[in-house]
Amino acid sequence: ATVACNSSEANSNTPVISAPPSTTYPMPPVSGRSITNMGWELADGKRSVFSEHKGNVLVLDFYATWCIPCRDSVPHLIGLQKQYESQGLRVIGLNVGGPDDEQEVPAFAKEFGIQYTLAKPDEELVMFLLSDIDAIPQTFVFDRQGKLVERLIGFGKGSGKQLDAAVEAALKFPAP
Repeated sequence: ATVACNSSEANSNTPVISAPPSTTYPMPPVSGRSITNMGWELADGKRSVFSEHKGNVLVLDFYATWCIPCRDSVPHLIGLQKQYESQGLRVIGLNVGGPDDEQEVPAFAKEFGIQYTLAKPDEELVMFLLSDIDAIPQTFVFDRQGKLVERLIGFGKGSGKQLDAAVEAALKFPAP
């Protein structure tokens, strides 16, 4: 069975989406905006945006350090990054656990030996990708053209194979 945490359980300061739009996968851009200029803030304070990763297969994983299924998915993400980094895979862990959870990220990264990028997503990116379902972990796989090819909600027994298949398929296509 696939298991997920509800991200709105985290902290009263965490933004909670009160009325999600009625959407179906893959989601249309909210307010007509494009994901290309949405991004995340790195630990050193620098920003990175989606469009900077065009030509790579990008895995965006929304997580919280306190979420058990999120923690279960981390070793798999580490393995994917190690196995496919040389072929252009980029895994980005995006913390949505609330302001208190951000302080836990360095210890979390050390505990698991995380080598992939960990960052804080822009609120706009969170609203764009998680507006219909806010359960975590949520993992999005984008191909080299920046097209969404897979969305996994939660992490369970078959999730690793599903994620591997999506990444492997996306890696087969050359960069634009």
